[in-house]
Amino acid sequence: MYVCGPTVYDQPHIGHARSAYIFDVIRRYLIYKDYKVTFVRNVTDVDDKIIERAREEYKGEDLNSAVKKVATKYLDAYHEDMQQLGILPPDKEPKATDYIPEMQKFIVELIKRGVAYVSGGDVYFDIKKAKGYGKLSHQAIEKMEAGARIAPGEKKKDPLDFALWKGAKENEPSWDSPWGKGRPAWHIECSVMSSDILGDEFDIHGGGLDLIFPHHENEIAQSEGAGKKFARYWIHHGLLTINGQKMSKSLGNFIGIRNALEELPDDHAADILKDFFLRTHYSNPIDYSGEAIKEAEEEIIRFSKAAEKLQNPVGKEPDLKNKRYIDGIKEAFDSAMDNDFNMPQARAQLCELVKYYNGLEYRWERGHGYLLPDIQYAKNTLRTLANVLGLSLNPVKEHDPKWGKISLSNVLSDALIQERINERSLLKSGKKYAEADSIRKELEAQGIILEDTKEGTTWRWKL
Repeated sequence: MYVCGPTVYDQPHIGHARSAYIFDVIRRYLIYKDYKVTFVRNVTDVDDKIIERAREEYKGEDLNSAVKKVATKYLDAYHEDMQQLGILPPDKEPKATDYIPEMQKFIVELIKRGVAYVSGGDVYFDIKKAKGYGKLSHQAIEKMEAGARIAPGEKKKDPLDFALWKGAKENEPSWDSPWGKGRPAWHIECSVMSSDILGDEFDIHGGGLDLIFPHHENEIAQSEGAGKKFARYWIHHGLLTINGQKMSKSLGNFIGIRNALEELPDDHAADILKDFFLRTHYSNPIDYSGEAIKEAEEEIIRFSKAAEKLQNPVGKEPDLKNKRYIDGIKEAFDSAMDNDFNMPQARAQLCELVKYYNGLEYRWERGHGYLLPDIQYAKNTLRTLANVLGLSLNPVKEHDPKWGKISLSNVLSDALIQERINERSLLKSGKKYAEADSIRKELEAQGIILEDTKEGTTWRWKL
């Protein structure tokens, strides 16, 4: 498996968490099914965004040194958050800056094959030489060309041609190359690193839906242009929104991974976030809200209580009827995951198992002591399946003050709430009362109470 990893210029957010978790579960399931898995996740540690952040955070310092500091700082933050989430580390984690010579050799080969060309100090891929370009994103090249433009400063022949190597700009990080000083463009790194580590043809390539075009489309063009076969299967996950809006610092709804986890019960924070992710098929978009997180909290309490280990395990075999039913749940779990890694259906089998377990426990507490082996078997099966989904299911500490106390301050900023209030006021002034009331109900569902006064509308958190 090769998965597009982070470009390390900012704190990881919950969208990164969803991406990492999805591929972690896929990897865990393949291992559970006895596949030998090599998991590669790259790191982009030189990029326009990293350079810009270095200028902001380390003004006056040498830019080369500042870029390294930024990349190290935010890669460390990414690693810390992945560890906190319980995401398995990759088997290989190549960095773009460690592969500069290999990228140059790859580009030289593309030029030799006539599918790339040098223009000034830049090197571009000739899109007209790519066979079947657009096959991954299901786009016709003619339609792509209709809206394409050559930006100022670009030296390419065709608007769709993309950069393989960028000529050096003043003071920016650069490396010597056959075409002069410069640095690799973004797309080339994945073609080079995946083929170097996994070979010219490998099983699974993953990433977000936003990477299909142009990133993954360009990876295919590069690799096939070099005479390689590339990935057999592509897995793309849907994107994450916050209360129906794109996550953005300008909207005040940016949620970092550590901020999200800090709001939740310490021993179960990662599980709660994961349960929220599990409720939507990986290929679909998902909307983060306080209400959805609270539902995940309640579910994780039930899962964790059912998974608590017996103080005195028994060695007897469970009743054959109960064992068959529990094994049937496990088979349904496998069947769901075999069907395009259908995690919501797999999670539903955990719910069914907990329901069945609760029935066994109810009977056991009322004198049916012979059911203890059955209870133990149900618990062991639950922990096995939960582990495939990356759930720890730690013991529940009832006194943890964070249970059911999630603050929505990290979901809706004051500015965003006020924006919705302003929209409501405009609708009311336009006598669109039904639409205005829908905004009130929407905010109330998020725990926000509006109060209309003579001076205007105020708001408070629901007590």
